[in-house]
Amino acid sequence: MNNPVVLITGALTGIGRAAALAFAAEGSRIVVSGRHEEAGQGLATELRALGAEAEFIRADVRREDDVRNLVDRTVARFGHLDAAVNTAGTEGKPGPVTEQSADSYATTFDTNVLGTLLSMKHELRAMLAQGSGSIVNISSTYGHRGAGGASVYVASKHAVEGLTKSAALEVAGSGVRVNAVAPGPIETAMLDRFTGTSERKAGLVASVPLQRLGDPEEIANAIVFLASGKSSFTTGQVFHVDGGKSTG
Repeated sequence: MNNPVVLITGALTGIGRAAALAFAAEGSRIVVSGRHEEAGQGLATELRALGAEAEFIRADVRREDDVRNLVDRTVARFGHLDAAVNTAGTEGKPGPVTEQSADSYATTFDTNVLGTLLSMKHELRAMLAQGSGSIVNISSTYGHRGAGGASVYVASKHAVEGLTKSAALEVAGSGVRVNAVAPGPIETAMLDRFTGTSERKAGLVASVPLQRLGDPEEIANAIVFLASGKSSFTTGQVFHVDGGKSTG
């Protein structure tokens, strides 16, 4: 499809931002979303300078009215919605189970799980009506394995993978596909917050068979593929882009 319409949540930093730039390079029409107006308008301006039709719409994925408005405005602006990429996420409060609380659980799950659920709900509403579309969620290597000191984050990413597979099966006969990308350690501000120290970060790098961190652009390339017609026979899958970390 020429100049597909792509919606990206959590688009202002990290993987979301890299995805927006990658879709712009492909000639897509893009709606970027996040909670910060100034940064969002700046990204939209940057995308337009690359030749893309781009809009910023402020939304908090934890609020259903925001998400409903985001999807409705995207469709009103461009006429349809071909692909949606749900990258909004948080590392929450790293630490052992004994240090977690109802608040730290809610902070993590409200963004990572509820945000993904609400985003898919309204993206699917638009896509099912038109009989086509592709959704890509963001999981993690922690979405299918445990990790000490990251219990709530790990649980949230397990939930994202379950939501992805369930939604994919629900809509499999409709022309709409739902997949996820599971990054390994990626050079982002979130990783810096998650590891906390250079020593812990170096230890994480040592656990990657390729012996380096991934770049956000490498995750963006996988996202663009899954969102495109080149993956038209792929749904309900979790693509690992992790330097071999999930192999062992």
